[in-house]
Amino acid sequence: MKKTPMTISGSEQMKLELHRLKTVERPRIIQAIAEARAHGDLSENAEYHAAKEQQGFVEGRIADLDMKLSTAQIIDPKTVNANDRVVFGATLNLRDEAASQEVIYQIVGDFEANIAQGKISISSPIARALIGKELGDMVEVQVPGGVRSYEILDIRYV
Repeated sequence: MKKTPMTISGSEQMKLELHRLKTVERPRIIQAIAEARAHGDLSENAEYHAAKEQQGFVEGRIADLDMKLSTAQIIDPKTVNANDRVVFGATLNLRDEAASQEVIYQIVGDFEANIAQGKISISSPIARALIGKELGDMVEVQVPGGVRSYEILDIRYV
């Protein structure tokens, strides 16, 4: 089975969500189904159908999280001896040369990427171009909007 890299914080967030789904959401939905069944005819019972739909979603999400966690290779960026190079889990301050602004990205696993939080997937073009580079390096990245240039201003392993 193929292992997928994941940061410790990403795995902890998934574990928290999985725990909440199993201990809070699942029992709540089971109770809602039981209450809806008590109302009689299930064929025209909107509450029953809504609860069953929620149950399907929650059970699917539980299965998805179980699969992601079971295939995860948890990596702690603090323990990686990277010799000041960009590696998985590194948090980077970059200067976007085209926009003349500084951006902060952390390179994370595919399942935990969220650009709004500054977390980019190890599989993304930007991360692939940055891996192995050092402080002060200039990196050109082919993105859907064209070529972007970044200067590496800082590398942290947190």
